[in-house]
Amino acid sequence: MRSPWHCQATIQGVNDRSPPPQPEVASAATSAPQPLQTAPHHASATLAAPVTHYENFPVASLLCPPHLRQPIAAIYGFARTADDIADEGDALAAARLADLAAYHADLMAVAQGQPPSPRWASVFLPLQAVLRSHQLPVPLLADLLSAFAQDVEKTRDAEGYADRAELLDYCRRSANPVGRLLLHLYGVGDAQALRQSDAICTALQLINFWQDLSVDIPRHRHYLPRADCAVHGACQAELLALQSTRENARLIADCADWARTTMYSGAPLVHRLPGRAGWELRLVVQGGLRILDKVEALKGGSLHTRPRLHAWDWVVMLGRALVM
Repeated sequence: MRSPWHCQATIQGVNDRSPPPQPEVASAATSAPQPLQTAPHHASATLAAPVTHYENFPVASLLCPPHLRQPIAAIYGFARTADDIADEGDALAAARLADLAAYHADLMAVAQGQPPSPRWASVFLPLQAVLRSHQLPVPLLADLLSAFAQDVEKTRDAEGYADRAELLDYCRRSANPVGRLLLHLYGVGDAQALRQSDAICTALQLINFWQDLSVDIPRHRHYLPRADCAVHGACQAELLALQSTRENARLIADCADWARTTMYSGAPLVHRLPGRAGWELRLVVQGGLRILDKVEALKGGSLHTRPRLHAWDWVVMLGRALVM
């Protein structure tokens, strides 16, 4: 699925699937979670496994404060594993949904201080330690799983999104929780910061959609809202055939502009995060905007060509980040 961790691919330039990615932004939940009474276990079990793929997530970044690397790795491991359940291999949708339900049950168990099932202990024991030490808002983690399940169902039915409101509701659960979790770790939780975080995460999610049209449409993943298609006269058959028509080019350009406007509305958050976190977020924002530059330059060609970042783009991104 197009998880928030995939959204981070816009700056790392290595994502070949889906926010997440997402930025080093985050927030507190609407209600504070209760202190956890975790089950006893060996100390080493609370260490998150090292990142071995999904390189777009900046967990090992030198810009990430060292004291937050382990908590971020635990959150990453939770989201990465859920994404694999929803997206990897050739399992049928029913099996994926059943596994996601079991995964959700493990989340609820560790949130209540109970041990997880053996199947995902390597994920949930480190997460349980972070839930206890940092009082992570559990509903945000549950929202991610809700979005993963929705993606499985939409893909199974080859069903897209009716309009922008429906797609934004998906982003609210698939991408925005990542930013809010990270803001929570940084101790930033005022209403303006949360709105800006949501805007950045949603923008990254949308950017990833428009970047991956050539990958997603053949896999029965349809993120271009039907209402937008109708406005621009885009033909469903031509979209499914990945044809670059004038109508399709206008549709993609409009959707890219929507993502750019959304990103701009959240960009001031870079000035709110302290030190290295603020600089990492600058690169996240500029990476997303640079991908949009490439989507727009293709003039609808992202239906058959996936835009990528190259070495020169990093120079451009760094220069833009310095003057934000």
